[in-house]
Amino acid sequence: MGAGKTSVGRALANKLNYTFYDSDREIEARCGVDIPTIFDYEGEPGFRDRESAMIDELTALPNIVLATGGGAVLRDANRHCLRERGYVVLLSVELKEQFRRIGCDTRRPLLHTEDPQAKLKALMEERAPIYKALAHAEIATDSRRMHHVVTRIIRHLKSTDEVSL
Repeated sequence: MGAGKTSVGRALANKLNYTFYDSDREIEARCGVDIPTIFDYEGEPGFRDRESAMIDELTALPNIVLATGGGAVLRDANRHCLRERGYVVLLSVELKEQFRRIGCDTRRPLLHTEDPQAKLKALMEERAPIYKALAHAEIATDSRRMHHVVTRIIRHLKSTDEVSL
């Protein structure tokens, strides 16, 4: 959360002339309601089922850039789709910067707690090892300009023959 997946993803897709998808936005479009409403009615397990189906569908498409929610990596099937069908870039951000970016965002159901900063820290401690194991590359987005982040990702892609420009 708050690492810049959607912003960086859009810019990268534009630079590569690929189609950009955000799995959360695709779920919302299909359901006709936002993610918090899905959480309210179906809980996190129901949302994660929808998320898995969407990731399976989207990762089968050619020439896309896909931004997923941070919890997508919690399911083996999602990790398999992402790693085997694509090139996974972990956008990392320090906790302080992450909280500055999203601390007051009411559209994030997992942060609806008494101490959202502690929740972010707990989520990062749980997920960081999974993110790092899944990623083909890691790029820090703390106080970096979009252009620099996208350029670094493209450099990684070129070095692995994932894309030719």
